[in-house]
Amino acid sequence: MTSEPVVALRGVTAELGARPVLRGIDLTVGRGEVVALLGANGSGKSTAIRTIIGQVPASGGTVELFGTPRRSFRDWARVGYVPQRTTAAGGVPATVAEIVSSGRLSRTRFGVFRKADREAVRHALELVGLADRAKDSVTALSGGQHQRVLIARALVAEPELLIMDEPMAGVDLASQEVLARTLRQQVEVGTTVLLVLHELGPLEPLIDRAVVLRDGCVLHDGPPPQAVGQHALPGHDHVHPHAPEGAEPIRTGLLS
Repeated sequence: MTSEPVVALRGVTAELGARPVLRGIDLTVGRGEVVALLGANGSGKSTAIRTIIGQVPASGGTVELFGTPRRSFRDWARVGYVPQRTTAAGGVPATVAEIVSSGRLSRTRFGVFRKADREAVRHALELVGLADRAKDSVTALSGGQHQRVLIARALVAEPELLIMDEPMAGVDLASQEVLARTLRQQVEVGTTVLLVLHELGPLEPLIDRAVVLRDGCVLHDGPPPQAVGQHALPGHDHVHPHAPEGAEPIRTGLLS
């Protein structure tokens, strides 16, 4: 990993309406790292992600991508984004291949697809196990398959940074296993990953660091909190062994 972080938030604050959501958070993601954002609903996880990509403006602090202030960053082909679970086509009739192809436009010249672009679409569909559904309408897919399409759309541009907002939420076990395998392949080729999770689940072996948010503040930044035996019970309080001295206990139930 290089010394320059791929993502850097320093003292970032953000509001939704008049309500403060991020309260001066610091977050860095180094090249090749896999970092999970954890926390209860309303803790600021998704807002942090949306602030990084510019969907929510930061009211204070600085946000950088690949060492460039976000307001000046233009090379969005380097960033793949998977939003919270939604229908892949947003109500617009389209095939699986058409939706995935839309993620490749940033790599094309004037929107003209060449052989390499078509190959990239095919490869992205293979990664998520949907190559045989390329010509099917997305309306015929299950919820887990919709999520796979969104991930293929993010991967087709071959991003250096992959940002995912709750990719496992509401997804069946079979799709969870496909998504975990797909993410493992991306990590193996050096992709940097930042993802929001309610629980680590099958992705746990891939996670280098966990950043736990509470009320818009960073509560923990370090090895993923271990939940074993009684620690896995909802509501169990414990101080993570890597947490700073005097830190508040992490309530395991807040992470699930």
